Amino acid sequence: MSAWDAEAEGVLRLPSGRLVRGRGLRRPVPEGARPDFGVYLLGRRPPSVDWESRWVRWPDFRLPSDREDAVLAFRQAWERAATERVEIACGGGVGRTGTALACLAVLDGVPPGEAVSYVRRHYRPRAVETPWQRRFVERFPRPATSA
Repeated sequence: MSAWDAEAEGVLRLPSGRLVRGRGLRRPVPEGARPDFGVYLLGRRPPSVDWESRWVRWPDFRLPSDREDAVLAFRQAWERAATERVEIACGGGVGRTGTALACLAVLDGVPPGEAVSYVRRHYRPRAVETPWQRRFVERFPRPATSA
């Protein structure tokens, strides 16, 4: 298993213990370990990287262009974060990244109405910048529970 340093900048620990790094793509890639998988949230195709990645078309201050694709990407990121270094990133690392991290928190068992607060407390205080991003998290499909 490869994991992020829990104390590294931008690393969010989900309640399950999974570690996911959020960052802004306008800043240089941080020193140290590289991601095994990245989900990039931008209005246009991101630059290529040396690791496996997935692009979710998501214009700044808006919502994903294809919400079903975003849900699939976040589920994939959450699953892979159990054993790999996963990073979620947008231009600034705040709004879209914070929204995606809050969706991962929902997948990890945080109630949708508490996920934004969780990410603001443990990642960045201004994460999730718009009311529609907050609603996207609150309506994010929760994982099915086994009986």
